[in-house]
Amino acid sequence: MRINKEGYKIIGITGAVCLLIWWLIYHLLVSHSSISLMWVSALLLVLFWFFIVAFFREPRRVRIHDADLVFSPCDGRVVVTEVVPEKEYLEEEMLQISIFMSVTNVHMNWVPVGGVVEYFKYHPGRFLVAWHPKSSTENERTTTVVKLPTGRRVLFRQIAGLIARRIVSYMKVGEPVEQNSVCGFIKFGSRVDVLVPKGSELLVEIGDPVVGSQTPIARLRK
Repeated sequence: MRINKEGYKIIGITGAVCLLIWWLIYHLLVSHSSISLMWVSALLLVLFWFFIVAFFREPRRVRIHDADLVFSPCDGRVVVTEVVPEKEYLEEEMLQISIFMSVTNVHMNWVPVGGVVEYFKYHPGRFLVAWHPKSSTENERTTTVVKLPTGRRVLFRQIAGLIARRIVSYMKVGEPVEQNSVCGFIKFGSRVDVLVPKGSELLVEIGDPVVGSQTPIARLRK
C-alpha cells in the first residue's frame, strides 16, 4: 500500500504519541492493575495508528481521458444534484454535483476534466458538517475553474468538514492539467462540489457511490 506524501508528518507524529501513551500506561498503571491492560491498550493504539496510515493510502488507478465526460474528483457518495447560481466567478447557473467523503474513503482528489487552470482561490471559513447546505459557501474551501480546449468551464471546490482542518491543492492559475491527474488532498471527512454547464447530462443520482478518477458523473453537451 502506497502512502500519500501529505500523510508522512501526521503518521509520524501519531506513531510517536501512541508510543508515549503506551509507555505511560506501562509505567504508571500496570503496577496497579492487571497485565492485560497493557496488551489491550497496545492493541487499541496499534489499531488507531493503522487507521491513520490507511487514511492516507494512495491507490493505483488507471488514468482515463474522455473530453466529453466529467469524472468524480474523489471517492464518496453523491449528496447533491441541482442547478444553482454560481456567484463567485462564472456568474451563471450551473449544474452542481456534490460528493461527501467519509473518514473511511480515500481522500486524494483528482481533476475532473482536462484543460488550463483559469481561476483558483483559497477561502478561509467555518467547519460545518460537510453535508450541510451552507458548507459550500461558508466552510474553509478552495475553488478551481478549469477551462477546456473547447472553451467550456468546469468549477470544483474542495470543502473542509467538521473534522477536516486542512485542504491541500496543487492547482496554479495558468498551468495545464490532465484529466484525472491528482489535484490535492483533504485531511479527514469532507466534501467536493463539481459545477458543470447547466445543459450537461447528469450521469449519477443522489445516494450513488462514486470512485475518484474512475466514475463519470456528467457528460458535457457538444
